[in-house]
This record gives sequence, C-alpha cells and structure tokens, in this order.
Amino acid sequence: MRQATKKLLASYLDSLCPILYINHSDFADVDAELTRLAEHDMRFIEFNNALGALNFEDKHQLQQWDLAEFLNAVMDEGFDEEHELVIILKDVHESMNDPKVVALLRRIAEMTLERDDYRAKVIIIASNVVIPSELENFITLMDVPLPDDEEIRDCIHSFAEDVAVDIGEKEFEELVFSLKGLSAFQIKQVLSLAYQGNGRLDASDRKFILSEKEQVIKKSGILEMMNFKETIDDIGGLDRLKSWLDRKAKIFSSLDKAIKFGVDVPSGILILGMPGCGKSLAAKATSTLFKVPLIRLDVGRLMGKYVGESEGNMRRALKLSETVSPCVLWIDEIEKAFAGIGGGYGEVATRLFGHFLTWMQEKESTVFIVATANDISKLPPEFLRKGRFDELFFVDLPTERERRKILEIHLRKRGKLNNRINLDTLSKKTKGFNGADLEGIVKDAIETAFIDGTETITTELLLKSFEEAKSISVIQKEKIEALRKDLKKYDIKPASSEARESTDDGRS
Repeated sequence: MRQATKKLLASYLDSLCPILYINHSDFADVDAELTRLAEHDMRFIEFNNALGALNFEDKHQLQQWDLAEFLNAVMDEGFDEEHELVIILKDVHESMNDPKVVALLRRIAEMTLERDDYRAKVIIIASNVVIPSELENFITLMDVPLPDDEEIRDCIHSFAEDVAVDIGEKEFEELVFSLKGLSAFQIKQVLSLAYQGNGRLDASDRKFILSEKEQVIKKSGILEMMNFKETIDDIGGLDRLKSWLDRKAKIFSSLDKAIKFGVDVPSGILILGMPGCGKSLAAKATSTLFKVPLIRLDVGRLMGKYVGESEGNMRRALKLSETVSPCVLWIDEIEKAFAGIGGGYGEVATRLFGHFLTWMQEKESTVFIVATANDISKLPPEFLRKGRFDELFFVDLPTERERRKILEIHLRKRGKLNNRINLDTLSKKTKGFNGADLEGIVKDAIETAFIDGTETITTELLLKSFEEAKSISVIQKEKIEALRKDLKKYDIKPASSEARESTDDGRS
C-alpha cells in the first residue's frame, strides 16, 4: 500500500466518517495497515460471509451469524466509554441490498454522527462496490491504487531473498515493467509460479506474466482480450493516421528509454468519422504495431442496477486494463456511452464520464486508449478538448487512390488479384463507397464466381457486384453531410492527406 494511501486511511480513521468503503481485494494488505494504525482505545471486530463474526487479530471464529444478526448483536457495543468500536466487514457487497442490513448500517451511522456517547465506525472491504441509495450520504469510498515501481521492486526483492535467487539488473527492471498493474498479492503469486516453472526469474518470464494477466481479464467478464491478425498494412489510405501511429510505436518499442529521456508516455487517440471506414481496423492495427495486447471495453457491460455499481464496474475495468499494461484499450462507439452528458442523460452516465476523464488525466500506467466514434454531435464537448487525447483524427470516405488500395488489399488477401482486374476503373466507379462497401463487393464477386464455376475474377464481375450494391453515401447521405458540418467546429486532423471528395455515388 502506497504511503499516500496509508495517510488517507489514517485520516479517515481519525475523522467523523461513519462508514468507509475500501475498494480492494487484498484483505491481508488492509488488515496489516489497520493493525499499524490502531489506537489503544480502538477495538476491532470482523465479519465475513463464510465464518460470521471473527476475532480480528487471530481470525478465530466467534459466532456463526449472518450479516444482519452480526450488526444487530454488535451495534450496542458502540456505547463503550473506553473503546471505539471498529466494525470490519469483508466482501459483503452481495448483502448490501438486504433492507435489514441497510437499515442497521444506517442506524449505526446516524448514532455515530448524532450521539456524543456513541463511538463506532464501519469499514467495508470488498472488490466490488455496491452502495444502496439509503447509505450514499454516510459512505466514503476509498480506492487503493495498484503498486507503483518502488513497491513492485520491494515485492521482487523480498521474493528473491526468500527463494535465494539472483536477478540481473536489466532482468530486474524488465520484471518491474512486466508486473505493472498487478496487486501486491498477484505479484507474489505470479513470481512464485514463474520461479516454480524454471527455477529462476528473468526476462523469459515476461510471456508467462502476460498470460497470467490475460487470465485476470478473462475472469472479469467486463473486458475482452482481442485476438486478430490485422496489421497497419491492412489499412488502405489514412496515411496521416498511420504515420502518427508509427511515431508513437517507436516510443512504445523503447518505452523505458523514452521515459528516462523525458518523453511523455503516449496517452491515446480519438478516431471520429464514417462507419465502415477503418476505425476499428485502426484500433486492431495499433495493437499489432505497438506489439502489445488489445483490450476491448464494452461500456454497456458496465451498467448495473444498484447505486454505485456502474461506477464500481468502471473503476474495476480501468484497473484491469492497467493490469495488462502496456496495452491498447479500445473503446468502440464511445459516443453511445457518454452521449448527452449534462443534458439530462442521467446521473449514472455523468458520473461514469467524470470518472473516465479523471482516470485519463491521472493514469500513470502505459494504457494507450483508442476511442472510436461515428457521431461527433453526441459526444460531450469536454471530450474534444486538447489534452484529453494526444490527437484527434477524422476518417472520411476513402478517396479514389485509397479505394484502389482497399480493393487491392481485399483481393490479394483472398488470393484473387490478377491482370484481368483493372483497379483504376473500379476505384473511379466506386466513388462514395466506404471500406466495408468495397469489401462487400469483392466478397460478393468471389461468391458469384464460385457458384457459376468461374475460375478467374474479372473487372466485369466486380462491376456487376458494384451495380447491385448501395453505398453508404447513398444510404446515409444526409447524416454524412451533417457529420462533416459538425466537424468544421472542431480542430480535428483528417486521417488522410488527400483532398476529400463529395458524397455522390460513383454511378451519378
């Protein structure tokens, strides 16, 4: 536990804070700090759902109660003139929706605040945050940050001494970097497993550490670890965006050296623009280019039905992304999560947005955010200010040269590119088509050739598929023009250096 966190915990213990909710999964870590901070007049009593009431010092079971029975039994002990009662509740979030438990906790909190002869504090320690609306005004929420570099070094030193293993200076720093984002408990577990695997600790353990981090992500159910084959070469066009990402990739490839040199760690990018024009592909290609895992955050999975549950899920998701750092965190269609903030959209979405912005500004981990959005008008203005992201890019419909490249990529990927295909003719004809439209034309032509028994894909066959297709510029013409109009209000770089074309379909 960091020094600043220890001071914060101490201040909460000294203050008139009736219920402290510590969002943390390492109970031993919190117990050790509470023991250190305990005053002579404090009396601790503990509860967990498995054993009921426990002696805090030796964890000896005192009574097999449920939570309501326990609170009812110990409540009056707050009238003790010699000792302040500290009630420690562990992993009781599932019980926080029990009306009787809520009523008892509220009663304890009210007596603590209103009566001079009553001294009691409740400390809830849980990995999930569930705060009933009836207790919002009485609860102070405290997050425990993940270990910083110095704490990770201490963990490695302590483990190395215990198992009597020597670690080279370079290998030691690589381990520190790889273990970022894990809790102290998880670090000890991973080090133990790595050591048991080969009897040493060195750079070769980095792959194993990453696989263990992936397990944390999979078990969460909130984030998704993406597996794919796309690279930056699979993107047709968008040369400015690709050039910018290539510069950042050079920093990620030598992150330790870059940080020591004084380079700021790349924070993230917001890619706005037309659907089907390569935004999602850019997110996947960024991960490949940076040679780090890609984690996808579906904001819809964060929404909970209880007060504080959605915000707790957001905190947990962001912490989990830090667990796998360095990584790319992809948030697709981010406008759907934070649309209309400040305009009556809802308190939960507003709080989620506020927490996300705070994390973006204060995060110390190497989590590179790739946020993608189709509709800029639905994004809160605060999201588009300079400094939120390293850069904002607008992805427009592909130009003629870009369409040629996109068609070439899709045909070559399927092994169908040949000298009977005139890419120049096709790229001129397909004006107003996006990348997804062009891929659809290629796929349809190949399917037709297979059904008809045709061996070779030709320009004529592709043009036939083109004639039967409708482009996005036809289907969403008004929406595209409105989006371009909205973009003029903001200083957003075009992802392509080529002049954009009108939204007219190539058939007109």
